[in-house]
Amino acid sequence: MTVTVRFAGYAAIFDHPDRGGDIIRKGAFDGAKAGLPVFWCHDVTRRIGTVETLVEDDRGLRVTGTITGRAVPIGQGLSFGYRVRAAGTTGPFRELNALDLIEVSLVAQPMQPLARVIATESQTPSPQTGETAWTMK
Repeated sequence: MTVTVRFAGYAAIFDHPDRGGDIIRKGAFDGAKAGLPVFWCHDVTRRIGTVETLVEDDRGLRVTGTITGRAVPIGQGLSFGYRVRAAGTTGPFRELNALDLIEVSLVAQPMQPLARVIATESQTPSPQTGETAWTMK
């Protein structure tokens, strides 16, 4: 039986520098749409799912998606592929103000350490109950 898992988490966190010196600002993902691919470690040959929803909230870019064929642990790193449309600088940091979102990836070590899976839900029916439930951190 193939494992199917829904996940929720933050692919980006606003106003916190990442390991590369980038700071993403709220509004950077305006116009981004669901339906994007979910890859394993940004590898386009390893598409493992699809983004179902994405929303900018006060914390960052919250995404939900479905993954097929692998378990997704809570705390798994999230990342995203993008093209820069507008950027600036503040001291040593590059501010990303407008981005074209291309994909979301599950990764071992995200550039933004706070970008993580925060909840999962198995879509594979349990042989005992057939119910699903969100597991949250």
